[in-house]
Amino acid sequence: MITKFTVESFKSLESVTVDLGQVNVFIGANGSGKSNLLEALGVLGAAASGRVDDEALLRRGVRPGLPQLYKSSFPRKESEKRPHILFDARTKEASYRVLLWNPIRDPKPAWQFKTELLEWQPNQRKIVGRSPAGKRWNPEQGLAALKAVELNAGDPALKLLDALRGYCIYCANTPTLRGLTLDQQLRDPLGLSGGRLPEAVSELMGRQLDSNLDGRGIQIRQIIGLIDWARSFGSAPSEAVPLSPSAAASRRVVRFTDRFMAKRRNVLTGYDASEGALYVLFAAVLALHPRAPGLFAIDNLDQALNPRLSMRLAETLCEWLLESEDQRQVLITVHSPTVLDGLPLTDNRVRLFTVDRDNRGRTVVRRVEMTETLLAKAAEGWTLSRLWVNGLIGGVPNV
Repeated sequence: MITKFTVESFKSLESVTVDLGQVNVFIGANGSGKSNLLEALGVLGAAASGRVDDEALLRRGVRPGLPQLYKSSFPRKESEKRPHILFDARTKEASYRVLLWNPIRDPKPAWQFKTELLEWQPNQRKIVGRSPAGKRWNPEQGLAALKAVELNAGDPALKLLDALRGYCIYCANTPTLRGLTLDQQLRDPLGLSGGRLPEAVSELMGRQLDSNLDGRGIQIRQIIGLIDWARSFGSAPSEAVPLSPSAAASRRVVRFTDRFMAKRRNVLTGYDASEGALYVLFAAVLALHPRAPGLFAIDNLDQALNPRLSMRLAETLCEWLLESEDQRQVLITVHSPTVLDGLPLTDNRVRLFTVDRDNRGRTVVRRVEMTETLLAKAAEGWTLSRLWVNGLIGGVPNV
């Protein structure tokens, strides 16, 4: 897993370093820079794949932008201006670092690699190194991506590159989850906007039914527990469930059985069910599906969810991820303070960060740790959400 991520001169992130855990939650005001941090990791993922251009960024859920929008533009002396953007990711055993450049006045389709360094950390053994004065490789082609084919399976550097290359930012929207809108970035098992949800749910259910492990059944019951009105859920061919003729046609649809409605009229599809139920299934697929990426981000996890469900989903999502043998790592942005009350922060693998803009507009990311002061407040009955709303841990909107 990535333990440290550094960004310099990217959008509002002039100089930010974050020590990551397995589950990382970022909370702060709109426009504070939370999504910028997720996108910075996406740019590094594109670099690890060998090319940084609009197509590579879109595939990872990163909003393409011109150099003048990507490069930090805070006022500074001419001698202090940084022409490049720096990205650096480290695990306990490997590190990958790049400097990317694209001229502001005459931007090119692809960003250029000015320096690139892939190292094995224990003895800082260089695997890939390039500098502006070095051998004249194609400046738009990453060398680490070429070197990866020579690395052995299980090599720490290859594990880091694979994690970065598989990274993407998920941000579901209701029309796509319902199947009314096509997902512009389809992936396996789930599109970045929630496309292919019925198929992913079917695959997840099939895996649960084929397994003799009790934990699988527990996970299904946990999902149903988050959707309090449902007796069961699954996926079915569109012709096998009641659908309005005006509903968008798709081969499969998400299906729910309502536990309150009369039998034979208690089947609802993704077109009719509450959007909160669809967001719960979306999060469950990313946490439990065997083909979900090992490193990913969810932007706005709590959208369309009521405060109590936001808290319960955060709690359950942490449980799924921490107990999984896959050791998936996730970065999550949220706005609802109740999400914080579902985080087991006494477990060092779960980390909460507040995101603010300082008095000069630069993004500042701070980790919230369980200090004696916070523990004393908790003993008095203060929840994390209450602490956040009262401005005691930072990241509060200044409105």
